[in-house]
Amino acid sequence: MSETKVAAVKKHKSLAKGLIAGLIAGLAATAAKTLAERIFPPQPKHPTEPQDPAAECVFAEAPSSVAKEKQNEALRWGLGAVTGAAYGAVAEFYPEATAKHGVSFGLALDALSHEAALPALGLAVEPENETQIARQRGSQITSFVVYGLTAELVRRLVRRWL
Repeated sequence: MSETKVAAVKKHKSLAKGLIAGLIAGLAATAAKTLAERIFPPQPKHPTEPQDPAAECVFAEAPSSVAKEKQNEALRWGLGAVTGAAYGAVAEFYPEATAKHGVSFGLALDALSHEAALPALGLAVEPENETQIARQRGSQITSFVVYGLTAELVRRLVRRWL
């Protein structure tokens, strides 16, 4: 029997296409992460406490809780889009970055934000007891895994389309 060889189609690498695919993926992943956080909230909501200390640092003057909520959402979507675009650009040239269907990306993002950057900047909110610590970490990890999986799935689909 003769063997037929199928020529592999090589994808041309393009930074612009990687950025666009990543940007769209980042927005979709932010929506999925937001939904995951509604199902598994990382911390109980306190009406007197800010929801996101990072947003308070960036937006110093927030006259009302409605304005704070809008600022938190703007920051969340902006960071999600920028992070997705960066991921798309890296994935374009280093496919190893997409390991485990984006889960590695989500876990790395969680570690960078919650284990390094936020505490270093003094923006991490400390839970009151060990039960809250475990619950908060579990919820944070879950939401970032959802972000990573969604980002990779959408990035692949959009990149094929482009």
